[in-house]
Amino acid sequence: MAWPSALLLLALLGSLLWPHAARANTAFTVGVVPQFTAVDIGLRWTPLLERLQKETGIRMQIRTHASIPEFEEEFLKGIPDLVYLNPYHMVMAAKAQGYRPLIRSTRPLNGILVAHKNGPAKRLSDLDGGILAFPAPNAFGASLYMRALLSEREKTRFTANYVGTHQNVYRHVLMGDALAGGGIETTLENEPDGVRNQLVVLYRTPDTASHPFAVHPRVPQEIALRIQQVLQRMANDQEGRKLLQQVELDGAASADYTRDYGPLEALRLDRHVVLKKK
Repeated sequence: MAWPSALLLLALLGSLLWPHAARANTAFTVGVVPQFTAVDIGLRWTPLLERLQKETGIRMQIRTHASIPEFEEEFLKGIPDLVYLNPYHMVMAAKAQGYRPLIRSTRPLNGILVAHKNGPAKRLSDLDGGILAFPAPNAFGASLYMRALLSEREKTRFTANYVGTHQNVYRHVLMGDALAGGGIETTLENEPDGVRNQLVVLYRTPDTASHPFAVHPRVPQEIALRIQQVLQRMANDQEGRKLLQQVELDGAASADYTRDYGPLEALRLDRHVVLKKK
């Protein structure tokens, strides 16, 4: 009778320990909104994720996306375990899958509308009836919020041309393929002097909370908390601050959905959201 009891005890211990062992060997996927090219995203995020893995003991694997609509399709299905996304994407992700924000930058987000310094557009009225470049329909400050403000508040008529990334927007404006284009302050700051110095800001959106790093509810709470704590500790040393700045999580402030992103629901931006057709 002793053998069955011993086997039963071993089976019970195995059932308790297996989930922890499985999690230790699982690579959690990280999705990043493609504001930049896949190569640029890899260069920015890989060093941070490597340090995060080292200090948490949690394996992570970045997922790249060819376009913002492809990225949206993935997080709306709940595919990434962790995701860096824009403020209104956070609203969409919370409603669709229950993602919750862990960390955000201490810097507020500003959408900007830029024109060529020596181009024909000097004020908003010069844009009426023209072509404006945007990264993608639902890029928040650079497109979604910007288009809503231009059409509803400023009564500006325009044709939107979606060109994939913030980098492409700035170059379309410089080449004269668009009268103006939408971006955000941080992506413009990352451009070389030869690009940045030829652009002038015509319009800014009001401040909002910045892009959060969020977690899917299937990720165990203790793992999400460990990731959040390590990211916050990184803000206390020089190397960590540099890594956080590279991915626009400067300061690594604790994020709260109700306080930081819930107010965006009142803007009724869903009227301007464009989702990828099946």
